[in-house]
Parts: sequence; structure tokens; C-alpha cells
Amino acid sequence: MIFLTRTNLTELSGRKRPNAVRAWLDCQGIPYVVGADKWPRVLEAAILSKMGMADSSAGEEPRLILD
Repeated sequence: MIFLTRTNLTELSGRKRPNAVRAWLDCQGIPYVVGADKWPRVLEAAILSKMGMADSSAGEEPRLILD
């Protein structure tokens, strides 16, 4: 599991404070949990999934297709 960094979150949201970043995530429907420091913890996979770029390698074995 890879979590986005604070820098990633501030660049993605355009916001600098943790409560503003959380509000933006809520508006976008992106799931997160809140750490003891009040910053959201967001999985990279959640962002990729929201953008339609889900990581196909997660939990799925490669398939060989022979013509």
C-alpha cells in the first residue's frame, strides 16, 4: 500500500491546511482516514481508481493470451 504524501495532497487539492484538504477530498468522493496529526491518509490506489486508472496488477495474476 502506498499513501500520498502531504505534498501530493496539497498539490492535488490546491489547499494547504489539513481541514481544507479533507473538505476537498469529501467533495471529490475520495475515501481517506484521518491521522492523529489531523492530516488525511489517502491510498494512491483510491486516486488512481477515481481517475479511471486503477492499478490492474493489485491482486490479479498476469494472463497470457495466445492467438
